Amino acid sequence: MKRLKEKILKEGLVLSEDILKVDNFLNHQIDPVLMQEIGQEFAKQFQQESVSKVLTIESSGIAPALMTALELGVPVVFARKKKSLTLTDSFYESKIFSFTKQEINTVVVSKKLLTNEDRVLIIDDFLANGQAAEGLIEVVKMAGAHLSGVGIVIEKAFQNGGARLRQAGIRVESLVEIASLANGQITFK
Repeated sequence: MKRLKEKILKEGLVLSEDILKVDNFLNHQIDPVLMQEIGQEFAKQFQQESVSKVLTIESSGIAPALMTALELGVPVVFARKKKSLTLTDSFYESKIFSFTKQEINTVVVSKKLLTNEDRVLIIDDFLANGQAAEGLIEVVKMAGAHLSGVGIVIEKAFQNGGARLRQAGIRVESLVEIASLANGQITFK
């Protein structure tokens, strides 16, 4: 996506060779027009998959997931990082390591929201080492649902997550792939 690349170059901040900060438009402050375009692009890429639910993880994945779900005309479900007091029924649970925060989160999704009849599209903001996607894939498997694919806004292709998921036969569609953040420079694949 040309507009996404332009935003990354203009407003993205390279914090290290592994970390790209995009909180001006993606994961702290959200550019709604860009999110709409992202949702339209994911919907176009996965339109043949008969998706019945879009699944993401709180909080940075919610905006692109919501816009994708809106375009597909399906609900969005987000995995909670903390089990709330209102989540009293049974739930699927997965442990996910956050590369950016350097911590392990246990995420939960109510069993009422994902079933073996669902065709699930996972959407997230970043793909680095793949732990978030793998944790959400585990939730889809626990539900007995069909995984339609994984849509990623920004893939750090220099890390192994995308390659590992693709080698496992999972369809991964990334809107932008970054080849390197070396020397403070953003290089696209």
